[in-house]
Amino acid sequence: MDRGSRKATDMPDMPDMNATITAICIGKSVPFRGGEHSAIVKRPVDGPVAISRFGLAGDEQADRVNHGGPEMAVHVYPQGHHAFWRRELGDHALLDEPGAFGSNLAVAGLLEDDVYIGDRFRLGTALLEVSQPRKPCWKIEHRFGRKRMVATILKTGRCGWYFRVIEDGIAQTGDTLIREGNAGSQLSIAQVFALLWGNPKGAGQADLQALTALQPLAPKLRAQAEVRLGDTNSLS
Repeated sequence: MDRGSRKATDMPDMPDMNATITAICIGKSVPFRGGEHSAIVKRPVDGPVAISRFGLAGDEQADRVNHGGPEMAVHVYPQGHHAFWRRELGDHALLDEPGAFGSNLAVAGLLEDDVYIGDRFRLGTALLEVSQPRKPCWKIEHRFGRKRMVATILKTGRCGWYFRVIEDGIAQTGDTLIREGNAGSQLSIAQVFALLWGNPKGAGQADLQALTALQPLAPKLRAQAEVRLGDTNSLS
């Protein structure tokens, strides 16, 4: 099945899934472009890291409107995508870094088709819940020094995702990310990303209604789907 091609009404097939964390990364807000700052540069840290509803201890966000906060507390960008980007970009030095795309957790074996909104994962003593896909922005291209990366992410759905924190805790590199259940969602990260940004013109009324009713989805994105649903209804 193609990435993101499941229908919104398809039931998820969610076997037990474990994945080892090979790096936990944090970043500081630093000058990035002109007068703008960013904390997209995430570096691995050693030892235990506290995880709370606002993210990892010591991790910063320069733009608190579009990054960070309880609905975007912990970011994952699949390590499996690095091989794809090597084919696209060549042997770019940044692709050797586990936090190259601003990711907090370096993990292989999980992709956007495998992970559903509302999936709950235990990491160390913390409990995390999948809250939304990551919408790509210009900072990725600026960091890599390459154009068209955002367009490629929109086309391929290689977006990554965010966790909210349900239970505070402590984790460290080498811990296992263990899926413990799902909060009733039927939509994967790949599906939601396609409906909102990858192929928004392909989202029909039923799809948008499914998004508005998807309680584990970040409220901001449910509101976005509500607006689009209203626009669709006004044209029907």
